[in-house]
Amino acid sequence: MKDDLEHSSASAKSEQSGSTCSPHSARQDLISTFEEIVGRKNVLTKESRTAYYRSGFRSGYGGALAIVFPGTLLEQWEVLQACVDGNCAIIMQASKTGLTEGSCPSGFDYDREVVVINITRIKRIILLDGGKQVVALPGSTLHELTQELQKVNRAPHSVIGSTTIGASIVGGIANNSGGALCKRGSAYTELALYAQVDKAGKLNLVNHLGIRNLGETPEEILTRIEQGDIPAEDVEGKDKSASDREYKQRIRNLDADLPNRFNADPSRLYEVSGSAGKVAAFAVRVDSYPLPTRKQVFYLGTNDPANFVTLRQHILKNFAELPDMCEYMNRPIFDTAARYGKDVFLSIRHLGTKRLSRAYALKSAVEYYLNKIPFLPKYLPDQFLYFLSRLFPQHLPKRLLEYRDRFEYYLMLSMSDDGIEEARQYLAEEWGQIDGVAYFECTDQEQEAALLHRFAAAGAAIRYQTLHQKTTEEVLALDIALLGNDPEWVESPPPEIAEHLDLGLFYGHFMCHVFHHDYIFKKGTDLEAMKSKMLERLDTKGAKYPAEHNVGHMYEAEQTLKEFYEELDPTNTFNPGIGKADKKRRIVIT
Repeated sequence: MKDDLEHSSASAKSEQSGSTCSPHSARQDLISTFEEIVGRKNVLTKESRTAYYRSGFRSGYGGALAIVFPGTLLEQWEVLQACVDGNCAIIMQASKTGLTEGSCPSGFDYDREVVVINITRIKRIILLDGGKQVVALPGSTLHELTQELQKVNRAPHSVIGSTTIGASIVGGIANNSGGALCKRGSAYTELALYAQVDKAGKLNLVNHLGIRNLGETPEEILTRIEQGDIPAEDVEGKDKSASDREYKQRIRNLDADLPNRFNADPSRLYEVSGSAGKVAAFAVRVDSYPLPTRKQVFYLGTNDPANFVTLRQHILKNFAELPDMCEYMNRPIFDTAARYGKDVFLSIRHLGTKRLSRAYALKSAVEYYLNKIPFLPKYLPDQFLYFLSRLFPQHLPKRLLEYRDRFEYYLMLSMSDDGIEEARQYLAEEWGQIDGVAYFECTDQEQEAALLHRFAAAGAAIRYQTLHQKTTEEVLALDIALLGNDPEWVESPPPEIAEHLDLGLFYGHFMCHVFHHDYIFKKGTDLEAMKSKMLERLDTKGAKYPAEHNVGHMYEAEQTLKEFYEELDPTNTFNPGIGKADKKRRIVIT
């Protein structure tokens, strides 16, 4: 069977100088084509209905001709063909949980029509070899994968904060999403089925899924995969990685010249992996892992961050079993999340994660209409949810609140199976004997609350800024990978930055040395100037950024990443402008 199958679309139309959109009749013809493929109700063109899908999770907004929702892999292929035939810019979109504006249009200055293809209707998870690996179709989510794997006593390749609000498996692979797992590293696979536009402007289906006998044509292959009947003898590709299997070794190397995981790492850029939507994925194959039989979270506090350095170095050098997770918070983010992330905490606990992504979409639609009313404050639903949450009683357990009063810095150290006793012994006999530190073993209720509180921290800065929008600028959020031996991991902004700060919030994945810094500056501050100064400081430390949210439209891509994108997408058809690149269509002369 051929590995690379080409199916040509009609030749792309030549770009017309100065043209910003196609004639009205051509636009209508294209919309009609979409409706014929996926059905009229699955094509959105009205501004108010497309607003949610044309905006990012935290920021970002742009224009699009249509939002199209294919319901099958074959429909996705046909929509892609129609877009290429119509010389459109294509943005692939899943659950829209990214934080750097990478899954939505950016502005209104594209040189051709933009079409957003949202693939959340195409859901299926196919277990291979009793669930040791899975094939995931593009709309399948990490939450659904977690539930499916629990049936066979397995755990997913990745756990990230947005797992609970519908983050997709394919989206995680495309953005090398990092997450909280110390043993897995960033989402990664070398086994995928995807569409690519070549230098001649032709749409090709590339089958590197490692499964034989799927057929010869795109129609045969896509239909066969979606049916999900894959005999064990047809599964090949065992020599290819379906997760970052080397991460456990990298995280232990405290003296490496590079951080152990970051988006532009050349060793983790492979076809769909790290592609940031520069190709259109139809399916990815990923590993799963045995589910632990026991888990225990230890809650640690100190006023001297050097004490956490001691703990980290000992664990990474000496523990036979790595932690499952080790999450860090400081007191300002603890307080901000407790107050401004309370509704998120309560929503997950009482509504459940299955309903949460729909709730976000509904909130965004309501915001769109209310934001058009001049005399109303922006983001009124956020303000309503904040004040509503204040009516509920204290949601955090007593011991967490006591540690908040006693200490400035906190860790949530999650161990499993044999690692539990290893951590228990070290904390009791060595680390716990250091002056000025303390820890306790969480009950089930405390464990759930601590981890939910850490998740709520991710959106707390946005909520704070929304409630203080008259006196503050938009949130400046950085996700940073530090060198493994960087002793100055606690952020302390210099005076020229601190004098403009209203609030600085710092949290992250401590063992991985990946941190999230959310800065809220006073009204009138030049955010670009502040960002430039902070990135210069990070460069001198050998840090890498972004660490796990990818460049989106908020960061300039490193040269290695730019070259990778151009190799994947030579005509700049998919997600143009990503990494602050040019949005114009490229004409490749061969």
